[in-house]
Amino acid sequence: MDTKTTTEKTGETGDNAESPEGAGADIAAKTTEPVEAAEAAPAVEPLDADALGPADEVDKDDDEDDDEALFPDEAPASASAGIGGAAAAVVSAALGVVALTGTWTGKVVAERETLIGQIKTSGSGTPAQQISEIYADAWHSVALVNGVLSLVALLVAVLVLVLPGRPSWVRAVAVAGAVLGGLGLLLSVGTYFDLFLNLPTAGS
Repeated sequence: MDTKTTTEKTGETGDNAESPEGAGADIAAKTTEPVEAAEAAPAVEPLDADALGPADEVDKDDDEDDDEALFPDEAPASASAGIGGAAAAVVSAALGVVALTGTWTGKVVAERETLIGQIKTSGSGTPAQQISEIYADAWHSVALVNGVLSLVALLVAVLVLVLPGRPSWVRAVAVAGAVLGGLGLLLSVGTYFDLFLNLPTAGS
């Protein structure tokens, strides 16, 4: 009698465990728990740009400063350097031409030396002294002025040629200035030291 009752109870318990309705209820209960937990969790709100603090703005400014330091704006500097190089090349060529043809400054210096020689040798100077004081000093003064201009033209032209990044036409003008300056310097040195033409003598 007891054995039959125990068997019936065990059978009922097995039927309830293997029943599809009981399994479905368990699955539904397990599935409902995560959904309810997800609904209970608070939603994450997106950050507002206006809510950024001063620290974030400082970080942005620092990033912009770093970008400017890594990639500086070199366009204005390059333009200024290009204009300066072109102007220097033209100046060197102009000075070379002026040194070869003569300047108003050289003419004034020569006339001054001539006047001083006439004053020194007036009435008592020998022919050799008159030649030296009136003619030679004026000649040498003009050669000195032209030599200084030639030297400046040569130095400016060499400076333009040494600096990198110059356009081809700027370098061409600088080369012309260097050639003219060198030629003018050579002629001025020869004239100053009487290498090309000797001074006239009193007996000639």
